[in-house]
Amino acid sequence: MKLKSTLLLAALTSTALHAEVNISGFASINGGKVLSGTGVPQFGLEPTFLADYPIVSAYKEDFSFSPESLIGLQVSGDLGDGLSVTGQIVARGANDYDAEFEWAYVSYDINDNWTIQAGKKRLPLFYYSDFYDVGYAYVWMRAPADNYTWQIFNYEGINVLYNDSIGDWGISANVYTGREDDGENKLLSDFFFQTPTREIWEDILGGVVQLSYDWLELRFTHMQYTNKRFRNGEATMWDGKDSRDGKFYGLAANADFGNFFILSEFNRLDLGGNLDTYMISAGYRINDFTPYVMVSNFEGEGQDAEKHDTQAVGVRWDFHPSAAFKVQYDKVNDDSVSLAVAGDSKALTLGIDVVF
Repeated sequence: MKLKSTLLLAALTSTALHAEVNISGFASINGGKVLSGTGVPQFGLEPTFLADYPIVSAYKEDFSFSPESLIGLQVSGDLGDGLSVTGQIVARGANDYDAEFEWAYVSYDINDNWTIQAGKKRLPLFYYSDFYDVGYAYVWMRAPADNYTWQIFNYEGINVLYNDSIGDWGISANVYTGREDDGENKLLSDFFFQTPTREIWEDILGGVVQLSYDWLELRFTHMQYTNKRFRNGEATMWDGKDSRDGKFYGLAANADFGNFFILSEFNRLDLGGNLDTYMISAGYRINDFTPYVMVSNFEGEGQDAEKHDTQAVGVRWDFHPSAAFKVQYDKVNDDSVSLAVAGDSKALTLGIDVVF
């Protein structure tokens, strides 16, 4: 992977001879600890606050900067005539700061409204998917974990973008298809199963429509895919089959009235039973300070299903045009038994998000 990253970086930077190259970046230096928690005794898990599912950003009772700290660079080269290439490399504390390319794609502007892209990109399931790693882009310490429980968050494929306006409404759409084969999925291998797990999402087909009007923003999304999984090299079976089909539905509705704002997101995954999640948050801007509250929930179908929720309160301080300090208190209730995730917990995290 390091060789691939080096070659791609060289290819991107070498376009300086033929293109306009832009380099931007982002970073989060976050720290925190579990104030109290139950852990999951039946699984031998100590008190833990799982702040981020796909990256397995897990805080313990000792203060640590590793779980959520990261730095990322995005390199884009404009080759002219509507053609461009983009790569994004991210180094995460949860992965011992090993830098990896997570995005690498080419774009071609067909005209002012239509763009086609191909390569490796972020899977656009959620409202904050595209800027999930850029903490400066949202008010909280992180996107709510109950809502963002995806174990696959990138894909390789092709997508078509559309942007336009209808009257006073802005409209954007994205239709995408592809697959992702994660040879050793971090969430499943390191946290849930604690054994090498290969996760495959294939035949991905999805679409996103986003509408904006003055203070209101709406986002609708749907995706279907086929899931295959191998634990220690052996295929996982579901009802006698080595694959299962999933369908994802999502709605985000945001209202910004200037100082006061409300953010919300509702999702359902139909995967041999429904998994429903939601997030609702509100905040109020007071000069450079933004106090906020947030509640989120994950609930599987059935009596012994995975169920957990989070209540959070925090404040963001924009002390610099390109940086923000945040502090957040989270209370997690894990009502699962056989599918318990990390147990109940109370945690305090703080950090600085920057863009450059």
